[in-house]
Amino acid sequence: MIRPHGGKPVERTLAAAKADLRAPSIAIDSDLLGEIENICHGVFHPLSGFMRQDELQGVLDDMRLPGGAPWTIPILLPVDEGTRSGELLSLVHHGKAVGEMTVEDVYSFDRDTICQKTFGTSDPAHPGVAEVMASPGRFAGGRVALFSEIKDEFSPYYLKPIQTRAIFSEKGWKRVVGFQTRNVPHIGHEHVQREALGSVDGLFINPVIGKKKAGDFRDSVIIRAYQKLISHSLPNAVLGILRTKMRYAGPKEAIFHAIIRKNFGCTHFIVGRDHAGVGKYYPPYAAQEIFGEFDDLGITPIFFRTIYFCHRCDSVVSGCDHPPESHMHFSGTRLREKILKKENPDGMLRKEILDVILEEENPFV
Repeated sequence: MIRPHGGKPVERTLAAAKADLRAPSIAIDSDLLGEIENICHGVFHPLSGFMRQDELQGVLDDMRLPGGAPWTIPILLPVDEGTRSGELLSLVHHGKAVGEMTVEDVYSFDRDTICQKTFGTSDPAHPGVAEVMASPGRFAGGRVALFSEIKDEFSPYYLKPIQTRAIFSEKGWKRVVGFQTRNVPHIGHEHVQREALGSVDGLFINPVIGKKKAGDFRDSVIIRAYQKLISHSLPNAVLGILRTKMRYAGPKEAIFHAIIRKNFGCTHFIVGRDHAGVGKYYPPYAAQEIFGEFDDLGITPIFFRTIYFCHRCDSVVSGCDHPPESHMHFSGTRLREKILKKENPDGMLRKEILDVILEEENPFV
């Protein structure tokens, strides 16, 4: 099976909580706790903690970690002035110590530089930029340990890389394609998934569960919609969530998403038009073109151009000779408008998926 990103696998178990009440503590939210889980369970391999300054600098300047492994997204822990290098920091979530961090580095870093080199913009209207600019610009880096995991309605779908690799092996899948999503499946997604399945053994559907922008589908709706699709027509698929936030970093996030799926055991990764994009910040195929800069990524991208339904072909296609007026493009804006009005969204969704969505009073964030 494909090796994890950046070297040999590292298997970690939950660390034993220490009753050291003298240790300084920092409150972390659910998003940060999810990042710690991802670090400790190998989803973010080869990271062993939040990034030190040298790691952040390498990612921003070269899109690589100091050891040379490709990496494109900063994984940072914002801290206040009281945090000191060399101390053991207790990580507290809702009043409970859930982990600890050995602080190796505390540093200030220009937030505008982080934004420009990660998102290609410092426009505060960009949701990723807004989050970085809301931080104090001071960060702590160092190894983390996890005492307890998130327990919520999505926990049964949080599969660790050691679990997904065991599942793929048990199924006899040698070639597995990963599919990133933050939406319910429309028929264009189904077309992409089936096309990709034609060249591999299995499909790993890995929706993002975490902070999203207004207008995105709620996590519970996404999960139930994919449960329905898999049981109805995708027997060669495994569903497991990715508990992280969307950065909307376009091409840089496409590489990040591919690395994560490689750690889960995927050999291939689907990259569509404007992957992880938002607004008009990135050219439509920038997220595909960036893969040409990484000949050592270790996972094979599968690219799909614009997907649309052609009324002349009477099917979903990624290119045909019929005139544009016969094409129906999959518009997220139109889909949301139709759903909010409780209307059929012009054949963009299976009836079974539409029924799942309409069961929710408001299926959007």
